Amino acid sequence: MASPPPTLHGTCKLRSTPVPSTELLEHVATEYAALADEYGPRNVLVLKRHPTGLDPLTEALAGVEATTGSPRSPRVESLPEHASKVLEEYDPTLDRLEYEERIELISLVIDGASRDVPDYLERASTHESFARDVGQLLLEATRQRLGLADIEAEEADERLAFLYAMNDRFHAELEDRGYVERADVIPRTVELLESNADGLRERVTDSIDAVLAVEFEEFRRLDRRYLAALTGDAQLVCLGERHASVERTRVEPGRIEDLVGNGLSVEVLESPRRRSDGDASNENGGESPPHRPITRFLSTGESPRRSRSDAQSDSSTDEPTTESSERDTGRARRIRTRTGREQVRAVAAEIQALRDRHDWSYDEFAVAVPRIERVPETRTRLRDAGIPTATIGTPSLAEDPVVNELYAFVTLQRERERAGGSERLETELARHADRERNRDAGDPREVSIERLRARVPDFSIELLESCAASSIAESLERWIRRTDLKGRIAREEDWVDAREQYASIRRVLEIARFVEETDLVGPDWQGLRRMLRRTIQYDAPYVHAVETRSPTGGVAVCAVDDLKYDTREAVFLLDLIDDTYPGEQFLTQLFPSAWLREMSTYPAVTDPSPTELTETFATVGADAGDGSEAEVEADATISTPTTSPPTHTVSDPFETYHAQRSRRRLALGSRAARTHLYCCSYERGSGGLRRTHDESRYLQLIDATPGLVLEDIETGTEATIHGETNALEALLAQPRGELERILGEASTGGEADLGTTEELFEEIAVVLEEGDIDPDLAEAVRSQFEFAAGEVVRDD
Repeated sequence: MASPPPTLHGTCKLRSTPVPSTELLEHVATEYAALADEYGPRNVLVLKRHPTGLDPLTEALAGVEATTGSPRSPRVESLPEHASKVLEEYDPTLDRLEYEERIELISLVIDGASRDVPDYLERASTHESFARDVGQLLLEATRQRLGLADIEAEEADERLAFLYAMNDRFHAELEDRGYVERADVIPRTVELLESNADGLRERVTDSIDAVLAVEFEEFRRLDRRYLAALTGDAQLVCLGERHASVERTRVEPGRIEDLVGNGLSVEVLESPRRRSDGDASNENGGESPPHRPITRFLSTGESPRRSRSDAQSDSSTDEPTTESSERDTGRARRIRTRTGREQVRAVAAEIQALRDRHDWSYDEFAVAVPRIERVPETRTRLRDAGIPTATIGTPSLAEDPVVNELYAFVTLQRERERAGGSERLETELARHADRERNRDAGDPREVSIERLRARVPDFSIELLESCAASSIAESLERWIRRTDLKGRIAREEDWVDAREQYASIRRVLEIARFVEETDLVGPDWQGLRRMLRRTIQYDAPYVHAVETRSPTGGVAVCAVDDLKYDTREAVFLLDLIDDTYPGEQFLTQLFPSAWLREMSTYPAVTDPSPTELTETFATVGADAGDGSEAEVEADATISTPTTSPPTHTVSDPFETYHAQRSRRRLALGSRAARTHLYCCSYERGSGGLRRTHDESRYLQLIDATPGLVLEDIETGTEATIHGETNALEALLAQPRGELERILGEASTGGEADLGTTEELFEEIAVVLEEGDIDPDLAEAVRSQFEFAAGEVVRDD
């Protein structure tokens, strides 16, 4: 059932607008220092809503000097982490359901309900993301303690009733097995603390004299109940920001200060416009970033022109000076390319240029993508371009060569188990060469044999047999040792890939041990293969922790949301096209948007009122060209800007609401840059021969707003080439590029210097004939000459 409003008593301090991360951390450190001096560092608990950004926060608080001169050792935890420890203290026998285990168990529940599945879900189940979408919906329902009883109480339609009933069955199964899933940790712990079960609240709060709640704008209803239960006898100080909530506003509209009740004293802190009158480029460290007005505009809708008008009303000066007007101008840099691949290459070139110019380390750069799923591909392309990256996490299992090798090993062991020995596999290997040309590529035995032969040079059936043990987990461990899998990884992979592949090995071994202990699947090779296959199929990249500040350094590649409490010299915001910011698909792919608008008990905001829109987002109606409030009724479409900012009006509150959340994500990502902010976009095909540059509507708004400037960055090829991939692509592009340049000059009646071209071609010819290069590369270069000369025509 929906939880009652929490009762909080204490102080809440809210920044009026989002400020740079460094300034935010300084503010948190100041508040922490006051509490630590009064109660002692070990008696002050610092709770952050999300784990992301916990390390820089801890470092900032650890650097605060005590009045006694003793070093600080702050107690800093994320709220989910703290709740998990409290729950474990209450019942150490509870097993927390791991990600892979949840996939298997919920899949069994779905399969068990297959005969009762409504038609609309039956159709949706054909989509590849169906199981993942169902799982995400049920996770959110669990976090909010929503069940079938809530559906029936509000007489909602059966489209959600079926899924909520499934979730109730799923949690009944968990309870019978002694499991608790991550999404249920906070709701369950809240109930235990509020009821003081077995004196739990006294034991937990005994050493807590004060709680500093950080990132308070993201605390949901149950999170606030958790705080209330934890701080009955402790001082509570909440620190947050207006116009900065992205996750809470997904499920709860409105401003945080309007949701906390009368017991919490709310104080709004105005942020200074500028710290000093130094150089606007922020090169000297004392000046606000040049893009700060852009951050403010994206988060609040406030433009520099409107800011100056407000300032003049309180000043005796009638007109702003040219100098002050220039200083208040918000500036960011823009990178435009034809393709997404070229976008990353241009970013890599700009990173190298900034390093050469400012002598910055790679740690001072961050590349932010819209979704976590885009991290692996972006990181790989940056590294191919010669940029070391620091992001470490757990990539998609389907893309990990180590997981594919172990899956092949499991498949062949299952075949041995089914055949009663190795005779069948021996036959397959003996005939393998004869059937090379006509083999069935879909045969799992053939695929597995081919994969292991490619990965392990001395692979044989005898090796496979020698790894067979009494348990499947021990067999996997034998394979890892006898094929020197970890040694091969260390020798052949970069350190980032090696670390992630070691993590994948641990995940597969954990799954194998779970299979041997559970009754969900058989404790054999068939059961392990089933669970591995399902996990690989539904796994998402980086579903676990992602580390962006590694010991060896490198450029951080992360989702834009992860930059909220981070700061770097230069930040590149990628994929700023309208299909991404704001995009078209909100909340889930499980239901059409028209259905979502009717689902009042869906675990997210689906039917916001015009009042809720304006109360939640100051940007709604703030983009009218004359600065007046736009009507929250008309058309939500933002047209391509011409000479004045387009008027933001609303016809679809649902789409407008979640589009504003997307805009806010951009604002929070932009403030992480200390010196340079880059807005990056690429062209998209328009369905015909013509290509269009479909920039995000928010870039269009910035471009059309007086006082905000986007400076285009040249993305030509004159910059120094870094990385093997870039060098190869540049070499392959030269023959055709030179001939196209000559033809272009001829077609316009110009003159072309053939001497330079001849020298270039002679150098390429010498390298092809005498250089120690790969034959395939030499053939590729010759093919480029044939294409350019028209001897070969590619049929697209």
